[in-house]
Amino acid sequence: MSRPPFLDLPACAGAYRLATARGEFAVHDARPDGPVRGTALLVPGFTGSKEDFLPLLAPLAAAGYRAVAVDGRGQYETPGPRTEQAYAQGELARDIAAQAAALDAGPVHLLGHSLGGLLARAAVLDDAAPYRSLTLMSSGPAAVAPEQRVRAKMLIDALTTMTMEAVWQAMRDLDPPEAAGETTPPEIAEFLHRRWLGTVPEQLIGTARQIAGEPDRVAALAAVPLPKHVLSGAVDYAWPVPLMDEMAERLGARRTVIAGAEHSPNAERPAETAAALVSFWDEAGDDSPEL
Repeated sequence: MSRPPFLDLPACAGAYRLATARGEFAVHDARPDGPVRGTALLVPGFTGSKEDFLPLLAPLAAAGYRAVAVDGRGQYETPGPRTEQAYAQGELARDIAAQAAALDAGPVHLLGHSLGGLLARAAVLDDAAPYRSLTLMSSGPAAVAPEQRVRAKMLIDALTTMTMEAVWQAMRDLDPPEAAGETTPPEIAEFLHRRWLGTVPEQLIGTARQIAGEPDRVAALAAVPLPKHVLSGAVDYAWPVPLMDEMAERLGARRTVIAGAEHSPNAERPAETAAALVSFWDEAGDDSPEL
């Protein structure tokens, strides 16, 4: 799961509940001091939240972009139903479209991290008109790597028989090898625990099924006339980096690899990630086709 390096909102950002045609969503909304060159909607990944994008907000706003990070339905500070059907991919994709419309900013630059990339792809395939560009961050062409599919199934099984607290404790023994030896500040550790307990179990079950069973939809996405960007770290345990390289080629997308980052370049190398996003959005903002 993504671990934000800090939790304080930058001075350029505010936290509120975004009212949409599909309900209210908790957001962090960062705005430039001067003219707005574009608006970006940032969709978090599996077990994640809007806080995963905190390190990007200030540099994106400083570059002239309004950046809105959102908790999806049932995710941390956005409530959601206690039925798995409410978290079907189509439902979550329609939520993204409603969020984009509620920002009242015209077509937005859509970014999805990990699971959020699969949801953002689904939203674009449903209707590309609300979006000016699509960035898939640390998100691959289909289901996650085999070992991660095993972990997803284990989590689904656990969530159907155990409490969220019991599952949290069990998960500490299942962290990927690259997490060994990491030191998490106490306030971040407490936040991660609180975020987990605040997430609706059915949201986790439904989205775990998605990352474990997602079909390859790259050809369909390639046919959508929208500027595309595939961004990742140099190492990724969810989708191998060569797989994302190949996906970018199939999409005809810009490809960015952030040196020194793994599955969460937004949190691990935010300055470099923000610079890559701004460069892409600057180009896409002028050249987006009419949809």
